[in-house]
Amino acid sequence: MKVFMIGEAANHKDKLAAFLTTPCDIIPLPREAAHSSQFDSAITADDVVVSLRFSRGGRAAPEFRLLHVPGAGLDGIDMASLPSGASICNVFEHEIPIAEFVMAAMLNWEIRPDALRSSFATDTWSDVYRARVPHGEIHGLTLGLIGFGRIGRAIARRAAAFGMRILAVDQFATDTDGLTEAILPPERLPDLLAQSDFLVIACPLTDQTRGLIGTAELAAMKPTGVLINISRAPIVDEEALYDVLSRRTVGGAVLDVWYGYPAGADDQVAPASFRFEDLSNTVCTPHSSAWTSRLPERRYAFIAQNIDRLVAGEPLLNLVRAPAPVSPPAIQNTSIP
Repeated sequence: MKVFMIGEAANHKDKLAAFLTTPCDIIPLPREAAHSSQFDSAITADDVVVSLRFSRGGRAAPEFRLLHVPGAGLDGIDMASLPSGASICNVFEHEIPIAEFVMAAMLNWEIRPDALRSSFATDTWSDVYRARVPHGEIHGLTLGLIGFGRIGRAIARRAAAFGMRILAVDQFATDTDGLTEAILPPERLPDLLAQSDFLVIACPLTDQTRGLIGTAELAAMKPTGVLINISRAPIVDEEALYDVLSRRTVGGAVLDVWYGYPAGADDQVAPASFRFEDLSNTVCTPHSSAWTSRLPERRYAFIAQNIDRLVAGEPLLNLVRAPAPVSPPAIQNTSIP
């Protein structure tokens, strides 16, 4: 068996090898292999592909057993390009650092430690002490979650420990796990927006969620409300978001995901059509909420476990799509009339 690791996944070849118990040839491929048939002749029906992206633009892809996405999002995968006999799995583990990032974002927004630190100086200590400005606290504030999957629940679990009131909107989730006051259906999104001090986008990008938060939804937010996007940028309409932030009709935003990304090693693209980083009420970070030193180890340990399960004939974990069943061969009528 060969395991082809494409693009970013190839950087973690050694991590995968360290966790695998199944003997495999691990072959790194460049990012272009996700969209090009240049290397397809090397892939056989027994092999595994590990990649965040895969498409063939209408061309036939080679047969292989498993596409393992080394992340949760599937928006980089063209399902129609995949061979029908391939299983598709993804991997999570990012809910831990993302939840910590969101908690840090909310705490920083209310406490403003950078401003407190910059105000302190020995020479002006007495005046600074007498002129202290009260900062906020997140206890008792309402956290609105759009999406109540793994990430939403991880955030809610931590926010509950800080005494926040938690509401969620989710089309499919029904069990609150005791973490939220309520899980509202999508048609009640305006209710969530009107009550949220912090609004966290934690749903996947789909045809239904693209542009979910537009002009009307942003207008429904509290004037002091803060939007935090750690999912996918296009869930929020870019121009509408910049408009309300620049006019300060909402409190602000913390943006970790963007509308433009570099596709190759040398290309330079803008993250958005507007310079959000120039707005004083907006915190911009480079899609780093999940990007911790410990995340790849957890993810590639999981992928190695799934490859071992595949070889052993055991059920795969995080199975997104099972291979299509093989139709039995047609029985020919050989009777003699």
